[in-house]
This record gives sequence, C-alpha cells and structure tokens, in this order.
Amino acid sequence: MSHPILSRVPILGAFVDERFLEHRRRSSSFAGIVAACLAVVLFEYRFFWSHVWSWDLLSIALTFVAIKLSMMIWFRVKD
Repeated sequence: MSHPILSRVPILGAFVDERFLEHRRRSSSFAGIVAACLAVVLFEYRFFWSHVWSWDLLSIALTFVAIKLSMMIWFRVKD
C-alpha cells in the first residue's frame, strides 16, 4: 500500500518508498530521545556542578517525559 503523499505527487514515488518513510520516522524518534536525554544531562551537570536550576532544560525534559508516557498509554489503550 502506498503512502498518500506518494500517490498525489508521482515524481516522489521514484525516490521515496515505505522504507524511506520508516527510516525517517525511526531516525526522528531517536533524535528526539537523544536530545531529551542531553537536556537532562545538561540540567544535572548545571545543577550538581554550578548549583544552578536551569528551568528551561528542566521544562524540556519534563515535557519529553510527559509526551512519551502519554503516547505509550495512548498506544496501549488503542491496540
């Protein structure tokens, strides 16, 4: 089964297939997880070494955790 965008833009069908879209999805997910972990590590570094609360980094980390858990619950309920 073809992706809806591929059927509307025929020239993309030659370059983009389901494997490409799956690789893009997985790489974006991995990049988001790594970025959130980096925010947590940087927050901990600033807190433990400089004794400074970086509220912006903490908010990024907590937002990631909230979205990740809510999506895990959503997918579990819907499956």
